[in-house]
Amino acid sequence: MRARIYQPARTAMSSGTAKTKHWILEYAPDSAREVEPLMGWTSSSDTQSQVKLQFDTKDAAVAYARENQIEAVVQEPKKRRANIRERGYGENFATDRRGTWTH
Repeated sequence: MRARIYQPARTAMSSGTAKTKHWILEYAPDSAREVEPLMGWTSSSDTQSQVKLQFDTKDAAVAYARENQIEAVVQEPKKRRANIRERGYGENFATDRRGTWTH
């Protein structure tokens, strides 16, 4: 069984960091998906690809993989840039702005 351990990225629609603090162990698919001819649904005989395990730390996820003889690859997360403004877009409409707002 192959798996990957990763820390999920934030969604593209938000600037928050919700659901990005934990680590996920996700199994790699063993078989390809196939299209059912009558209804056109996509199916697979691989049930392990539906499993996602959540851990508080990377070390806990790696320890679980070692304990259960799971071949796991750890993908380190890409960190956010350090020069992101604190207030961001909301600063455009703040009442305590330092400078005047112009077009």
